[in-house]
Amino acid sequence: MKNEGIEGTERFLSPDRGRGLRAVRHFSVGELVFACPAYSYVLTVNERGAHCENCFSRRDDLFKCGKCKQAYYCNVDCQRGDWPMHKLECVAMCAYGENWCPSETVRLVARIIMKQRVTTERTPSERVLLLREFESHLDKMDSEKDEMNQADIAALHHFYSRHISDIPDEQALTELFAQVNCNGFTIEDEELSHLGSAVFPDVALMNHSCSPNVIVTYKGTVAEVRAVKEINPGEEIFNSYIDLLYPTEDRKERLLDSYFFTCQCTECTTKSKDKEKMEIRKLSSPPEPEEIKSMVRYAKNVIEEFRRAKHYKTPSELLEMCELSQEKMGAIFADTNVYMLHMMYQAMGVCLYMQDWDGAMSYGEKIIQPYSVHYPAYSLNVASMYLKLGRLYLGLEKKTQGVKALKKALAIMEVAHGEDHHYVAEVKREIEDHK
Repeated sequence: MKNEGIEGTERFLSPDRGRGLRAVRHFSVGELVFACPAYSYVLTVNERGAHCENCFSRRDDLFKCGKCKQAYYCNVDCQRGDWPMHKLECVAMCAYGENWCPSETVRLVARIIMKQRVTTERTPSERVLLLREFESHLDKMDSEKDEMNQADIAALHHFYSRHISDIPDEQALTELFAQVNCNGFTIEDEELSHLGSAVFPDVALMNHSCSPNVIVTYKGTVAEVRAVKEINPGEEIFNSYIDLLYPTEDRKERLLDSYFFTCQCTECTTKSKDKEKMEIRKLSSPPEPEEIKSMVRYAKNVIEEFRRAKHYKTPSELLEMCELSQEKMGAIFADTNVYMLHMMYQAMGVCLYMQDWDGAMSYGEKIIQPYSVHYPAYSLNVASMYLKLGRLYLGLEKKTQGVKALKKALAIMEVAHGEDHHYVAEVKREIEDHK
């Protein structure tokens, strides 16, 4: 395939940002800027049996691979389509049995190696950026990231060396893992549940902004990029690499840690939303600046502690952790403060897992309005929260509230996902069924 570019856009050198993508024509809000099939992708292990390994369709009548009994498909066509990649894991899973446990990144890299073996020309995923052009930022990696990289390389050798002949050398693998870690994407469903990991080279060309003018959603294993603001000819096309809920300092830390750059977007220079995001509870005697700083430190620590605790604590213990942290932070932070919202969101997730529908609904009701203020327009985080709430309401026989919430989700999804997306059709059906 020749380098034909993406119609309506062009690759260019962006001042202070390196290469980027800009519009050469006008794009309206909700308009598809471009679609990009995955160069390589892998379904997450937890979704096996619920989604097809090949096309990621969610359905109840999937059938499983006769050899490994682990992979599920829509039909024979999907199974054949996935076989060039699945055969790599099929043999390994049969050989290792329950001991087969490579990380998702390792599985994705193994597939990229196999794809590169049989691909000699530019693929439809690389119209403006080749996978081999990905930045690796190896020179900026700290010892912790380097150790993780080395552990992934060891796992690749352990699980795949018998099934991939001539694995690339140490230097090539180090670079490839770093490239994937910095440029990979997680594919999510309409409620932002994790479905898998993939590389979309053309999507990776877009630079970051905390006030993006496009949003990336997924239709199976194809990434779709839609305008969420009017984009004029000559304007750069910006995606967001991170969750935009948090204040400027947090976003900058995250971007520097994961993507190795300091964000200078308008949102980061004006800090226009920080005051609202860091809302302090109205008290008769306002807290001292040092007290606020101390509580921010506590909040960041408890968020990290909770992330680790998910791997070993019980749901009841996790819920207690959420409640105690909210109680402590609530002495200084208002309920609309993003650190409070973070722990409420975690608590809602635990309630959903425990099937405590009333508890989940109660948290969702506290979260939704501040989310609508803190996030940009057409945010997937806001849409998914309206969706979860709407479905909870309907399950609890609160029909009017349920339909209202689903309609709010739909208004965002029609722009972010496009009116022809199957998720949009599903939500419309849910609304119709409950009228």
